[in-house]
Amino acid sequence: MKRWTKYIGTRLFYMALTLFIITSATFFLMNALPGTPYNNQDRLTQVQLDMLNKKYGFDQPLMQRYVNYLGNVLHGDFGVSLQFSDQPVATLLGQRIGPSIQLGLQAVAFGTVIGVFLGVIAAMHQNRALDVFCSLFAITGRSVPNFVVAVLLQFIFAVTLKWLPIGLWDEGFRSTILPTLALSISPMAESCRFIRTEMVEVLSSDYIELARAKGMSEIRIAFTHGLRNGLIPLITVLGPMTVSLMTGSLVVENIFAIPGIGEQFTKSILSNDYYTIMAVTILFSALLVSVIFLTDILYQIIDPRVRIEGAK
Repeated sequence: MKRWTKYIGTRLFYMALTLFIITSATFFLMNALPGTPYNNQDRLTQVQLDMLNKKYGFDQPLMQRYVNYLGNVLHGDFGVSLQFSDQPVATLLGQRIGPSIQLGLQAVAFGTVIGVFLGVIAAMHQNRALDVFCSLFAITGRSVPNFVVAVLLQFIFAVTLKWLPIGLWDEGFRSTILPTLALSISPMAESCRFIRTEMVEVLSSDYIELARAKGMSEIRIAFTHGLRNGLIPLITVLGPMTVSLMTGSLVVENIFAIPGIGEQFTKSILSNDYYTIMAVTILFSALLVSVIFLTDILYQIIDPRVRIEGAK
């Protein structure tokens, strides 16, 4: 128990250190960007620019602004959006995180289930037609950008067949189907590739041969006995992939006009909205390091053969 406490404490320290470094790097990089975040900058006089800089604290020395920003972040204050009527960034992102989380979770859940199924089928038919098809699908899914898939889905199911809405977020679950499918291609291909590789090795193990000798069907062997061990390596990539889809679906959210964090992040970059860019970066980083930490713990619990250093 003490070793686990020490391990968790050490990991939490490194998580905090990582977030500190990312926050600091993001702050200085944002302040190195050319231009200003003000609308119609060319129409503003120098007096007006000076007033705005004083209002938002841009007239202070860089290190003083840095220290102030760190102190505010520790209290949950990420500043105000310079493009949205001085609205607090935390409130702005809080209103938009829901659609991003929903899309990310749906895409990972759907993509993982289908990808695992295809991976098992490919391993059961190694070096045969189904295996070749699934392998080609995995390669294609990893190679084709999700925004290309999004446009194709819109053209086929929204424009041509008119089965689903082409975009927006006002028709309930129907509005989430096409963007979910577009985002699910990546986790589907990744899961298929991982499971196929692991299952090929697992299905040649001694305990699988023993199950065959007992007269069990290949499907039961694969999905009941083999898949349990084949899923373990997939856990290491599912967590970061989920976070990436929840906060990184920038182009897809814009294509489908979804009011999520991705769309907000894109607009913030185009307008040099410093505080919003920094807040999204910190949010993504915090989610990522937290998921990696939980994945390590889950990996240890699921597979007792693996011993995390410090937990022995």
